[in-house]
Amino acid sequence: MTEIKKLTADVDVEEYYKNYVDFEKFSKLCIEEQEMLGYNWSYPPFDFDVDELWNSYNKLKIVAFKIEFSDEELEHTFSEIELNHILKRFERFKARLMNDIYVLENEDSQALFLGKCNLCMKCTREFGMHCKMPFKMRYPLEALGADVDQTVEDIFGLKIHYAHDGKLPEYLIFVGGLLYDKKIG
Repeated sequence: MTEIKKLTADVDVEEYYKNYVDFEKFSKLCIEEQEMLGYNWSYPPFDFDVDELWNSYNKLKIVAFKIEFSDEELEHTFSEIELNHILKRFERFKARLMNDIYVLENEDSQALFLGKCNLCMKCTREFGMHCKMPFKMRYPLEALGADVDQTVEDIFGLKIHYAHDGKLPEYLIFVGGLLYDKKIG
């Protein structure tokens, strides 16, 4: 890893919702992912109205972390086990990056996680138990129906890339945010 760049953009929630949110479409993808990889409290189904959450705020600060790799790392071909280990390490690293978003949160805002929650080694949802860290767990944009790939492309001019065939992507991007400027009653 050579560098981590923090990218931010403030957008109007109503406009963002209209252009990027399709809860029905993206909640199905989240549920399919859970069926393959395990259930998580930050992913649907939820016990609250997602539209109501979006409509409770005027602004969205999109926060993206772009992690760039060195030429040496990009040229190396990793075994499947090595690549999985590297990617899992970055998944755990997201919790530290989230601190940049947590510090922005107050009683009139709601932080949004960088992808699905990974605060616990195994989410208690898989065992039918309550979340062990509800004070830190936040929902990611995609779980609330946002098209994160299109968001990154349109707002930051970047494409989300994935590791494949033993190769790291040119960069990884973790995207979270902050819903803020809460609407009054």
